[in-house]
Amino acid sequence: MREPLDIGFLGYRFMGKAHANALERLPMFFPDAPKTNRDVLIGRDEAALSEAKETLGFDRISTDWEAVVDEVDVLYNLGPNFLHREPSIAALESDTHVFCEKPIARSASEAQTMVEADAESDAITGMAFNYRFVPAIQYAKRLIEAGELGEIHHFRGRYLQDWLVDPEAEWSWRLDKESAGSGVLGDLGAHTTDLARFLVGDIDRVTGHLRTFVDERPTGDGETKPVTVDDAYSASVEFVNGAIGTLEGSRFSTGHKNDHSIEIEGSKGSIRFSLNRLNELELLSEGARGFETVLVTDPDDPYVDHWWPPGHVIGWEHTFVHENYEFLNAVVDDKPYTPSFLDGYSAQRILDAIEVSDEIGEWMDV
Repeated sequence: MREPLDIGFLGYRFMGKAHANALERLPMFFPDAPKTNRDVLIGRDEAALSEAKETLGFDRISTDWEAVVDEVDVLYNLGPNFLHREPSIAALESDTHVFCEKPIARSASEAQTMVEADAESDAITGMAFNYRFVPAIQYAKRLIEAGELGEIHHFRGRYLQDWLVDPEAEWSWRLDKESAGSGVLGDLGAHTTDLARFLVGDIDRVTGHLRTFVDERPTGDGETKPVTVDDAYSASVEFVNGAIGTLEGSRFSTGHKNDHSIEIEGSKGSIRFSLNRLNELELLSEGARGFETVLVTDPDDPYVDHWWPPGHVIGWEHTFVHENYEFLNAVVDDKPYTPSFLDGYSAQRILDAIEVSDEIGEWMDV
C-alpha cells in the first residue's frame, strides 16, 4: 500500500493522545515503520476538536465520521464503546483499515457483526490489546512456546484500580450500560482475558460474579445519575488445554492505581508479571529453589533494541508504539494482524459468558 498512510482518529482524549504519541515516536525509534500522515481528527465538539487538532498534530477536523471514513487509509476507532460498531463497519465496507480500542463492542452479538464485516472486506483489522506488546509479556510468550514452563496448569489474572472508591467520584459514560456495555468487566477484563488467551490458550467455560458497590454518582451539576454497570468482577475459567484459572477486576481496590498482574504455573516452572514493574518478569525455572527477577531490557529482548541501552527501562506508552508498528506494517504489507477483530470477538464472548453466569448462577460454555 502507498505511503504515507492517511490516518483518521475517531476520538481525541485519553486513547487519542496515547496513539498520537505513538505515531509521533515511530519515525525516531522505528525508522523502518510505515510513514503516516495524521489527516483528520473526528469528534462531536468542534471547539475541542480544533484545540486537539493542534495538540495531536492533525491536518483537519470533522464532526461527521460518515463523511470521512472512506477518505483515509486507516481509521483508529478510539471512541466510547457504543461507537465501536457502526463506524468500524462503515470503514470496512469502504476497505478502510480499522484499528479499534477495546473492548471491541458492548456485546458479543455486536462484535459478531464487526467480524462478519471484516470477513467481507479487503481491509486489515486490529484490536488495541497493547499489553501483548510489553517486552516482558513477549518474553513470557517465548518461554511458554519453547516449553520452558512445561504443561500449563494455572493462570491467574487481575486488573485492579481505585478511581471509584470515593462514592462522590463523578459519573462518566463508562458507568452507563447503554454507552459502555459493561463496567470493569469490559474495560479491564478485556485486557486480562486477552492475555489469558494469548499466553495460555482458548477458554472453554466460565463462572462469574459481578458487583456494583455505588448505585448512583454525581454529575458535576448538582444532579446524580445511576450506575448501571459492574464495579468489580471475579471469574473462574477452564481452558481448552485443561488448565484452570481465575480472572478478577475492580475499580474499588484501594491503593491500586493501574495494577495489572498475571501468574502462570506449569509442570516445569512459573512466571509472574506486574504492570507496576513492566520491565521485569519473575521466573521460576525448572530445578530452581525460588523465583529470579529477569530485567527484560537486553538488546535481544522483544522491541528493546529500538529504544535505550541495556537496563534503561521503558514505560506504558511504549506499548502503543509497538502495537502501532506491527499494525501499520501489516497494513502496508497486506498481511493479517493479530490481535484482530476475531480476537476481540473471542474475548467478548468470554466476557458475555461471565456476565450471564452471574445472572443465572451457573457455569457457562464459551
